[in-house]
Amino acid sequence: MKRPRLLLLLLLLLVGAGTCKSATPGPDPATLPPMSTKIRLRIGPDTFTATLPHNPTSTAFVARLPLTISMSELNSNEKYHDLPASLPTNIISPGTIQAGDLLLYGANTLVLFYQPLATAYRYTRLGRVDNPAGLAAALGRGSATVTFELN
Repeated sequence: MKRPRLLLLLLLLLVGAGTCKSATPGPDPATLPPMSTKIRLRIGPDTFTATLPHNPTSTAFVARLPLTISMSELNSNEKYHDLPASLPTNIISPGTIQAGDLLLYGANTLVLFYQPLATAYRYTRLGRVDNPAGLAAALGRGSATVTFELN
C-alpha cells in the first residue's frame, strides 16, 4: 500500500518539476543581433540586393558603407577591388563559387563573382547577391562602378 502512494508522490513531483519556469527569463528577441544584413548593390541603372551573414567580416564591411568603387575585370567571371584597409578574415576553401558570391580574397580584395566556377583559391565569405540574374549583364565587360549601401 505504501509503495503505490510513494510512486504516485514521486510521479507528481517529477511532473511538477517539469512545469516550473526558469527564474531567469531568456533574452528578448528584439535585442538580439540580426542573423544577417541586407545591402544594395547599384550598378548603373540596375539594383541588386545581397545578404551578408552576421560575422566580423561583414560587420566591418557594413561599417564602411556607403561605398562606391571601380571594380576591375578578371578571368571573365569576377570583378575585384583592393580596399584601402584590411577586413577581418575567416578563410575557407569554397571549392565551387556561384554567381553572386561576394567574397574577400586575402584581407582586402573585395571580389564579386558573376559566373560560377570551381576553384582551389581560398576566400572569406562576405555575402551573396540574392538573385544574381542579370548581374553579368549589369557589370558588363571591363571595369564597373558599383555602389554598396545599406538596404
